[in-house]
Amino acid sequence: MPSPSSAGVSARMSKQRRRDTAPEISVRKLLHARGLRYRVAWPIPGMKRRTVDIAFTRAKVAVFIDGCFWHSCPEHATRPAANDTWWSAKLAKNIARDVATNEHLYQAGWRVIRIWEHEDPSEAVDRIVEAVMRPGHTVQA
Repeated sequence: MPSPSSAGVSARMSKQRRRDTAPEISVRKLLHARGLRYRVAWPIPGMKRRTVDIAFTRAKVAVFIDGCFWHSCPEHATRPAANDTWWSAKLAKNIARDVATNEHLYQAGWRVIRIWEHEDPSEAVDRIVEAVMRPGHTVQA
């Protein structure tokens, strides 16, 4: 791992939340208000160190709320200028991990919903509710 470009950057990156982010909490509150109950940070069977942000285990619906930077959002992705080679490889690995996680869950009979942090929480919740309430319904990620 390369050294940070500055102490400020290092401090900022180390404070980035991995779970319970503002977008995740917004979606969870709206889901709870609609009467849905779910698991948070649910471990994915057969995949060490990977969890589903919001899991509806009975309906087999996995919800991930992805940050625009960390998951390379097509609309808002940015790349740091310093250590570009390292960051490019890191973000590419994140994308590959997301694809592998989706495929693993699909093979296990789960439906996967990926939500970008910039999406409207109410619209995201509508998609989630539709997937949870219609067991055989396929949801586009």
